[in-house]
Amino acid sequence: MKTIALITALALTMSIGVATASAATQYEGKVVGKSAAKKTFRLKDAERGTIRIKVTRNTTFEDIAGFRALKVGMRGIEATVKRSNGRWVAIHVEKSGGGGNHGGGRDDGAGHDVGDDNPSR
Repeated sequence: MKTIALITALALTMSIGVATASAATQYEGKVVGKSAAKKTFRLKDAERGTIRIKVTRNTTFEDIAGFRALKVGMRGIEATVKRSNGRWVAIHVEKSGGGGNHGGGRDDGAGHDVGDDNPSR
């Protein structure tokens, strides 16, 4: 009976680990390294440290003209990543808007959200 309980607990622990590993995580910071040959870049997040991120053909970019446009020294880069085969893989990479109403305001035509503080409009 103890063996069955131990096996069940082990299986549950393993399934939780797999679910956690596939969850997306977001990093934001400065590009501190880049390898065009490996299609990776290193991003230094002030709170989480530096990670190496792999870019694939499925990675989407916003306000950055793709992997080639990423340059060492760029600040305010946000990367949504997931663990895959032991490495961080980029799902989405974008230039940070620097705060504000992400998705909650109107676009002023220059790519900036404008908050709508007046609900009567």
